[in-house]
Amino acid sequence: MFDMKKFRTLSLLALSIVLWITTFTLVTSCRKKNDEPKPVKKAEAVVSSTGAETSVTGLLKFSQEEKGPVKLELEVSVPSRANQSVAVHIHEHGGCGNAGGDAHGHWNPTAKQHGQWGSSSYHAGDIGNITLDANGKGKLVLETTLWSIGGDDNTNILNKGIIIHGGVDDYTTQPTGNSGPRIGCGMIMQKQ
Repeated sequence: MFDMKKFRTLSLLALSIVLWITTFTLVTSCRKKNDEPKPVKKAEAVVSSTGAETSVTGLLKFSQEEKGPVKLELEVSVPSRANQSVAVHIHEHGGCGNAGGDAHGHWNPTAKQHGQWGSSSYHAGDIGNITLDANGKGKLVLETTLWSIGGDDNTNILNKGIIIHGGVDDYTTQPTGNSGPRIGCGMIMQKQ
């Protein structure tokens, strides 16, 4: 004899189990998607001297999570400028020939006036002055959404030049900041 009450109880139990399994599967798959590491784009520029008169070395590492800001970690060494500051800028081209002259002018895709980073008007390439210690070594870390690694022409830093200048940027003189000679140069290249 068919027992309708047992049938309903078993049906509700089976439905509850199916709903529990479905919910568990959805929660687990969402968690796995969110826990997966986001792809990180990387680039770097190795800086060396533009001439024999001044020893300059440096490494700039750039990283960017998908659709996030670009993080810059900069280390530079200019022993002859110990306890001083030097200006660092991103320039239009990656060429370091002609004592860094092949890098051309500051990278300025939005046609702004030269200035200090974060002020009302500055070039996307106006990184600014780096203070050097007693050994001539300096570091800087910054993040910005003005740059991208492989993005559109207004933000893409790849194949641009990094110039270390022999003086400091006055943040006023147009279009260069009167930063002195180009003593170090490197090219921003994508890393795998």
